[in-house]
Amino acid sequence: MYIYPDNLKAAPTLFLWRLKDLAVIGIGALISVFAMSQTGFSLPVIITLVYAFLAIRHDDISILDFIKYATRYFFIEQQEYRWRLH
Repeated sequence: MYIYPDNLKAAPTLFLWRLKDLAVIGIGALISVFAMSQTGFSLPVIITLVYAFLAIRHDDISILDFIKYATRYFFIEQQEYRWRLH
């Protein structure tokens, strides 16, 4: 028996993350463990953990999405203001 989501175009998710995010977290974890065991360098572990936290999805939005939208709104897209008197 298969249970389909209401919106079939929705991204596939597993637990609290999208599958794309889980792949990035898994690859990051492998690289982090390798770097930690070979060099003792712990920055990749911290970056992977921060990404995993920011990518947690709730109601189909994550903190990472919000940061992307805010960055695009404030820094990338041109804002246009028109002042005129009535």
